[in-house]
Amino acid sequence: MADEVEKSLAFHEMGLDDRLLKAIASQGWRNPTLIQERAIPLALEGKDLLARARTGSGKTAAFVIPIIQRILDGKQAAKEQAVKALVLTPSKELCSQAYKNTVALSSCCSREVRCLDVSGTTDITSQRPMLMEKPDVVIGTPSRVLAHIQGGNLELQDSLEMLVMDEADLVFSFGYEKDIKTLLGHLPKIYQAFLMSATLSEDVQALKKLILHNPVTLKLEESQLPESDRLTQYHINCEEGDKFLIIYTLLKLRLVRGKTILFVNTIDRCYRLKLFLEQFSIPACVLNSELPVSSRCHIVNQFNQGLYNLVIATDESALDAEDSGGKEKTGKAKKKAKRFKKKKDKEYGVSRGIDFQFVSNVINFDFPTQVDSYIHRVGRTARGDSQGTALSLISAKELSLLEQAEAALSGDTDNPVIKPYRFKMEEIEGFRYRAKDALRSVTKTSVREARLKEIRSEILNSEKLKSYFEDNPRDLQVLRHDKALAASKVKPHMKNVPEYLSKCMHGWVGSFTCVTSLKTCA
Repeated sequence: MADEVEKSLAFHEMGLDDRLLKAIASQGWRNPTLIQERAIPLALEGKDLLARARTGSGKTAAFVIPIIQRILDGKQAAKEQAVKALVLTPSKELCSQAYKNTVALSSCCSREVRCLDVSGTTDITSQRPMLMEKPDVVIGTPSRVLAHIQGGNLELQDSLEMLVMDEADLVFSFGYEKDIKTLLGHLPKIYQAFLMSATLSEDVQALKKLILHNPVTLKLEESQLPESDRLTQYHINCEEGDKFLIIYTLLKLRLVRGKTILFVNTIDRCYRLKLFLEQFSIPACVLNSELPVSSRCHIVNQFNQGLYNLVIATDESALDAEDSGGKEKTGKAKKKAKRFKKKKDKEYGVSRGIDFQFVSNVINFDFPTQVDSYIHRVGRTARGDSQGTALSLISAKELSLLEQAEAALSGDTDNPVIKPYRFKMEEIEGFRYRAKDALRSVTKTSVREARLKEIRSEILNSEKLKSYFEDNPRDLQVLRHDKALAASKVKPHMKNVPEYLSKCMHGWVGSFTCVTSLKTCA
């Protein structure tokens, strides 16, 4: 035990409880990250904090560790069990992540520190008995927590000591402004508060005035993304129709290796790409706002465990832009939007904050419409001390978006951050007819059918089988989310690369050696 604690000397110098130090050591953390080194001592002094740190910097542990320490300190004099800390995040996925981190860091004092995530889709009445036990830490989205307070399930007025708002710059954009203002009326007048954010936007400044009292502001002097020796960024200029050809070639010839996240901007695009890859027996999961939250969290967990190597994710920020901006929809588009609108979860988030682990590559099949979205997508890789690659496929319509991202990231330097990748389209012409043949099979009807089939399947897995999986947790690991949807006809001859094409491949595979885990493919 002593050896385990000694591994975390920097944490040990912060005066943390031995049980907390042991849990930190069990996570394999030898030293605190920059945000943890700065924030934890200030938080332990009782100061309010406004902390800005980039994605993957360890912000979650920076507030969880002080929460656990303060609860442990208070237990010695506590007369009765009460909710001491409230953690608010804008999405259910972030709630799940914060909950898992809290459980992991309190693993050596689980009897003393109890935590509850109330962000699920179950009826609030079913969570009432658990809240009546007054867990030390409650985690949820603002709307869900407010619903429990108004329903009489949660009382914070006399007991709350700490309030955390994670990913604070997203809270208002997710539509929680009214909920937050109402919720604050149910909190005590004095409490310690933390705002954790990747940017200090106007929304964060507004929250600062509402929540913080004489805060210490931490603006860490670090780049928005990992350094170039850990994160390599490339782009390929291509025709819109060639994106499918390029991604098929990269994946089928295994020129992209390791765990990969493919980002698209719309849900239809997500299923279109999945069905296209199915034609070549390339399995992939889809991750979007229509899927039940339990399925989404399960997909992320299995991806982190290595069960899948490829996830096609719809960026929720692009969805918001699609729904709120742009040209006025036609009659058919309005009907289509209305048909799917109710199924989207406003508390969905995937490009931001979710702890995808050991991601080797991020591929922007569609380039994000905002610079912040690009930063958060690319931030899914090269986390910690790992290396990663980001590759963006750029059509003519997306060139201006690329220029905006480049200008924001490069600053005053002349060297481009997102380097052009010398990709010769003529070298993959032999694969073009196969890509076209596959795309012809992926019709609007097949996309619609696949979309509905996936939703029905995941709802079945999420709800009807919930009690079964609670009794048989091992069987949950067998439940896969990358099965073929088979809404479009899969042609057997497309599964393998013909011999004459594979022979040609050896002549030009070397041109890919500068990209990836793309770097390691040759």
